Amino acid sequence: MNTRGLRSQLKDSVPVTGLCPQAGSYGVQDSLRRGFSSVKNELLPSHPLELSEKNFQLNQDKMNFNTLRNIQGLHAPLKLQMEYRAARQIQRLPFLPSSNLALDTLRGSDDSIGFEDILNDPVQSEMMGDPHIMTEYKLGVL
Repeated sequence: MNTRGLRSQLKDSVPVTGLCPQAGSYGVQDSLRRGFSSVKNELLPSHPLELSEKNFQLNQDKMNFNTLRNIQGLHAPLKLQMEYRAARQIQRLPFLPSSNLALDTLRGSDDSIGFEDILNDPVQSEMMGDPHIMTEYKLGVL
């Protein structure tokens, strides 16, 4: 059975007002009660490699840990995971951008330039909040 063809047929079909739970009494989504609809949540992966690309770093870490375990024993990947966890916890205050340079150095990706280095510039961020509120939220006071 071709499940890909069936899913694309279901995705392209026109919803009937009685069967569509998001539709209101006039067949239009009630945005005030249910929020805005997100097309991204309704889409299925369009290519078989899309999920693999999303999990690339996780898959590469697993492969490196397995190789390290086979070569050096169980202690090596455990030590490296502990160092990763410690490097992830080192951050600046919540309202200041953090580059995670220690984590990049441990992974060996500090000498490569990717699109996240160019497009993830915190100066161009649309989010800016009150430093006191952000710090209290991070500490769990709020």
